[in-house]
Amino acid sequence: MEGLRDVPAQWLSSEGIRKGIDTVCQESALSISISDGRELSFSLGITMRTPGCDKELVIGLLFSEGIINSSDQISDLTIHNDKALAVIPNINQTNISQFLRRKSSTSSCGICGKESISNLLHIHGPKLSENVNVPSSVINSCIDELRKNQSLFEKSGGAHACGLFSLSGELLFSAEDIGRHNAMDKLVGKVLLSSKKAFVESFILFSGRLSFELVHKARRAGIPVLIAIGAPSSLAIDIALEHGLTLVGFTKNNNMTVYSGRGRISH
Repeated sequence: MEGLRDVPAQWLSSEGIRKGIDTVCQESALSISISDGRELSFSLGITMRTPGCDKELVIGLLFSEGIINSSDQISDLTIHNDKALAVIPNINQTNISQFLRRKSSTSSCGICGKESISNLLHIHGPKLSENVNVPSSVINSCIDELRKNQSLFEKSGGAHACGLFSLSGELLFSAEDIGRHNAMDKLVGKVLLSSKKAFVESFILFSGRLSFELVHKARRAGIPVLIAIGAPSSLAIDIALEHGLTLVGFTKNNNMTVYSGRGRISH
């Protein structure tokens, strides 16, 4: 299965030592560049990701970074030997320079440094809908549904997952990756390629913790409700409060903690 790798391992327990083969989540580098197809060319650096859905990952990243507003702006996207090149004919050099990553990111941190955070804070998405209501009972059922679609996690225990759900609890899209921000970018990329209106009246459920960058990506896509099984960071809560996004954490066993936007959650 793509994204997985078998490695030799030894298990130590009270019963002794057992040797065998373990399946782990793969992590490898993807170099991402953009071009106008003529003279301009920029490197966005390297991201560490789990191979699979690389096209969606690149599109989601470019969208989150504010480089594109639609997948239609990309005339060509090639991925070969862990190198991705997106051709954007109407690329603007001045705008691009504001969002270029200054250094490589890792799978645990999508952005690093005050300059990167400042740049992202100026990238806005559509106005978040106030007419969204998600019943807490629907949220609880969605946790099981997302878990059923975590094939990488099922086999390795090492992948994050996120799912886009309708307000009635239908799983519309899902994505997995060893990196939280990559899983979100893959999800966003899938939606942009499939249905540009799918972000309307929907919410995202995330399998792990919520960082500032994940809140930014949801805000950029116009997702009004972001729910996690784990805990949010302080900056994630601050950004959600500032921009009117509903942020929910510790969602399990029919319990949840709402940190902002309580009006969109009915109980």
